[in-house]
Order: sequence, then C-alpha cells, then structure tokens
Amino acid sequence: MTNPDAASAQPEVLEVGWHNVVLSYAGVADEYRRMHSTAVVVDRSHRGRMRFFGEKSGEALTGLVTSDVLGIQPGHGGYGAALSAKGRVVADMRIIAGMASYLVDTPAKAWPGFLAMVKKYVNPRVSGYRDESHAIRDLGVFGPRSREIVQALTGAQADALSALAPYHHLDVTIEGNPVIVLRSPDVAVEGYELFVPFEQFDALWRGAIEAGASPAGLTAWEIARVEAGRPEWGIDIDESTIPQEANFDDLGAISYTKGCYIGQEVVARVHFRGHVNRHLRGLRSGSDDPPPTGAQLIDEGGNHVGDVRSSVVSPRLGGLAIGMVRREVALGATIKAKWESGERSVEVTTLPFPV
Repeated sequence: MTNPDAASAQPEVLEVGWHNVVLSYAGVADEYRRMHSTAVVVDRSHRGRMRFFGEKSGEALTGLVTSDVLGIQPGHGGYGAALSAKGRVVADMRIIAGMASYLVDTPAKAWPGFLAMVKKYVNPRVSGYRDESHAIRDLGVFGPRSREIVQALTGAQADALSALAPYHHLDVTIEGNPVIVLRSPDVAVEGYELFVPFEQFDALWRGAIEAGASPAGLTAWEIARVEAGRPEWGIDIDESTIPQEANFDDLGAISYTKGCYIGQEVVARVHFRGHVNRHLRGLRSGSDDPPPTGAQLIDEGGNHVGDVRSSVVSPRLGGLAIGMVRREVALGATIKAKWESGERSVEVTTLPFPV
C-alpha cells in the first residue's frame, strides 16, 4: 500500500508491519513546519483495526484490556492496553465506542500479538469480532488548520469538532458511507483522524490537499510523536514492558476500579503495594545529534541505568530521544549515552518534552 502522492513521483518508503509507509514527500523539515503552521495529511492506515460487535462485545473487550471499556459511552473513546498473563504489554490501543460495537486500533508491530490474544480469549459466540485493517483506512489531519480542513472534507461543523474530547468522535456520512471522525491527542497539535472505507481513501486524501493540507510522511510524524512523549510499541515498549513503566497511568490507560482482566494482578500489585524500577523518560542531547536507538545509559558513577529507544532530530528542540531509565535517576540529571562508535551527554526530562 502506498499513499497518493502530490509532491514526489517516488517517495521513499519503509515497511512497517505489513505495509509500505512513506517516510517523506517534500522534505521532513518542511512537513514538520507545515504541521505546526498550517496542516498536514498523514496516512495512518498501517495500524491494525479490529471491530468487536454484539450485545456482549463490551464485556468481552473489557476483560481483555486495562481500560474500563464498559464505561466508554457511544461517541466516546479511550486508550488502553492488552497484557500477557504476566502483566506485560502485548499491545497498546485506542478504543472507539459505537452503538453495540467497538473499533480498536493498534500499532502495526503490536497487531499480530493482539490478534492472537483475541483469538485465544474471545469466544465468537459471545462477542463477534472482525479484522477491518484492510476494509477501513485511517487518514489523519493535523495542524492549526486541521479543523477547517476536516469540516470541508466531512461536513462536520467546526464547533462540534472543537468540542470533542480526546478519543471522542463524530459519526458522519460521506457519499452514503459511514466515516468516523476521531479527535486525536497523539501529537501536540490539534488533529483528527478519519476512519474511512478503503475505496474512499484516495478521494479524501486528494480532497484534504485541495483544502490546504500538505502530505506528510512517517519521519515528520515520528518527530512529533516523540516530542509528545507517546510510546510506540516495538520501539519504546514491547512484551517485556509493564504498563506503569510506559507511563500508562499518566496517559489514562489503566482503570483500577473495573473488573478483572488478563494481567491485572501484576498491574494492581505495582499500583497498590510498590513501584516499578524504571520509566520511560525524555533525553535531550543539547545539540542536533541525538544518541542512537540502542545506546546504553550510564550515570556519573559508571552504573548502567537504562537504554535509548526512539531517537529523532526535532527542528524546534534539537536532538531528542525516549529512554527507559531507572527510577533513581532524577529528572534534570545529566548522564552519558554510550554506543559502539561514540558517546554523548544527555539530560533526563519529563515526557512530553518541555517546549
């Protein structure tokens, strides 16, 4: 799968999951600038999408994830995770509630694990479920003009769009087909994602460009994601990560009052009786040269205190990284990032990164 391209005949692509994803159309710096000054349109269709449906679908899903699915009203949504029996993150996800159905989307690299969990734990005679990864695509519009452009594409009124809380959505109809318009908090600019039928995607992509959005690729998106401190499964977190290590409490992904779910015992024990020994933290290099993914973090006493996960160069903030850092390392501390061919001092910060 490749995106319609208005800026380059042969954009560079990267295979993510089972899709080829465009890295950049007109240059990363320009795409990043437009995200913060006007608007960009981004293809997020490489993520996996699962539809749960039927009267018992909410019960089935809430028993599978960390968030209180039964508390999510139609038109609303939330963030959560599916865990292994040992309380490790198999997949993080966004949950979008409709009428007697839920659309769940996960990062591409987490999708196989989530799909395996669904097949193992969800009885299709109790709750139906359907892989809609190919039938539905995901078109994102982000930037100061995103609301205006989404209004032009969907007919949704600007005041209704601005009133949406994070993960809440509107159901609209475009040329007779249902489309979900989701308020997306995934980066630190206003943004919306349109979950659209496969056959309508190209026309809506062109429509977004005609309305004033510029196409942006994965590289500009990754810079904005890291700035916002949003973990990416397969890079920052994986099946060795406990939810609290990934700051899922701060992201509103865990309910401590709902019923049982897979992996709950570990999560509850950490919350009520103890703590985790490491957390995702921001790392600032003070230059345009961040430490690479995989670099080891060493404190002033020579102790190993973590490793570097995501690594990007921000046009606004310089070299940034997300690292898994031991809890005893204080915010504001300066530590060393070391790798085979070099080393660099980095400052430990909160996530999202202070601007």
